[in-house]
Amino acid sequence: MAVEYRYAGNHYEQLRALVAEFVNRQIAVIAGNTPVALAARKATSTIPIVFLTGADPVKLGLVASFNRPGGNATGVSFLTAATETKRLGLLRELLPKATVIGALADPNFPTTAGQLKDLQDAAPTLGQEIHVVEASTESQLDSGFATLAQLRPHAVVVVGSPFFTGRRERLVALADHYRMPAMYSWREFPAAGGLISYGASFTDAFRQAGVYSGRILKGEKPADLPVLMPTKFELVINLKTAKALGLEIPDRLLALADEVIE
Repeated sequence: MAVEYRYAGNHYEQLRALVAEFVNRQIAVIAGNTPVALAARKATSTIPIVFLTGADPVKLGLVASFNRPGGNATGVSFLTAATETKRLGLLRELLPKATVIGALADPNFPTTAGQLKDLQDAAPTLGQEIHVVEASTESQLDSGFATLAQLRPHAVVVVGSPFFTGRRERLVALADHYRMPAMYSWREFPAAGGLISYGASFTDAFRQAGVYSGRILKGEKPADLPVLMPTKFELVINLKTAKALGLEIPDRLLALADEVIE
């Protein structure tokens, strides 16, 4: 078996050409995140596609249903959008008086709209108000945090996207500079110095996608392989960052945490 890697560097307009190359070469399986899967789905109805998405793959048009995908695509949906409500709830436990929440979002990522809707729908029930700031370039990260600072939120939710994950050190540094308590989607952010994260395990989701890719290479069809759901969610807290922000983590959150970074 040989594995071919192609990267668009978050320039999603390049994916069409990269996928076309794979289709022309009749690659056995095409695997990737949401933008890759959407580009591949448009390019081929025969080559198997294994996706990892934070959205509902049925709504995206990748599969007919979770249990019976029905086409040439299947994979893992790790419910990024559906966990935004949980993240707001955890922020409420960490910062009970936080009513104004900033949200930094990548407008170019396909699942962002769903994640923002989930945040905005959940916020009123928690007595919170969401202010959205968009960023999809390096310079917009700086200007986005400057805009958030002017809004004076009590905390910030960094909405999940590959662009943000690839620039997690910069985002963590900006949150530190402006002394903003920030909630992230993945453990990689607290590991880089961020305050707190909650979401499905990247490692576990990619492992599941690898297992499916192997089963397809051995002859199984994507149409017969139900879309997998996350098997592991992680709450990760960085105590060093909390101390630097003057925050005391409630005992209940510490007890719930899967990992505490000291």
